Amino acid sequence: MNRRRFLSAAAAAAALPATRAFSAPNESNPSDAKGLATQKYKLTPPANGKIPVAIVISEGVNVIDFSGPWGVFSSVMIGGTDHATHQMPYDLFTVSDKTEIVTSGGLKLVPNYTFANMPETKVVVIPAQSGSDAMIEWLRKVALTADVTMSVCTGAFKLAKAGLLSGKAATTHHEFLDQLQKDYPDIQVKRGVRFVEGEKISTAGGLTSGTDLALRVVERYFGRDVAQTTATYMEYQSKGWIV
Repeated sequence: MNRRRFLSAAAAAAALPATRAFSAPNESNPSDAKGLATQKYKLTPPANGKIPVAIVISEGVNVIDFSGPWGVFSSVMIGGTDHATHQMPYDLFTVSDKTEIVTSGGLKLVPNYTFANMPETKVVVIPAQSGSDAMIEWLRKVALTADVTMSVCTGAFKLAKAGLLSGKAATTHHEFLDQLQKDYPDIQVKRGVRFVEGEKISTAGGLTSGTDLALRVVERYFGRDVAQTTATYMEYQSKGWIV
């Protein structure tokens, strides 16, 4: 499935028409765009144990949308780079309606948990995907206790459908900004930014913007030095996460 077909399919699953949305000027220039951050940015890691990260997947999930944040959280090291002393502070897992194979193009994924049996989580990542009513209901509940619930690309429509963006600022893939504003007029849609960060709910633009937002989440937990070390390890040169 090519890029445009995927975005249209993901948007159609959120009750969007398949027609092309109009793009606003400067909204897709990644070299200039930055994240839009909240003032209350600090997050506190648990005193003991790791930070659980739930990445939501269903049919048609966009690979970069979930693999970018997955790569960030799984690359974080604290306590030094000596393998005898360093710690990997995040515990990642996938969650879906059922623990049955989810496909994205030729890729096959098996969710670790269902919405009914997953463990407590502190970070939720919702990429672009088809989704279900059960997913929407779960998002409403899990966002109440999670430190951060973040969407990537048209995953923002899932948060909007769940009512989690009502009255808030948000963004999505630049080809669907107009549609987000049309369908949810109470959302303050932001253009030309890599992500929009709220105290508990955040939204990233398309695709690689999710990597920027994930790095920003790492910074909120552990500080800029740890986030920058992670970006350097990943050979990730975008500075869109630095706000």
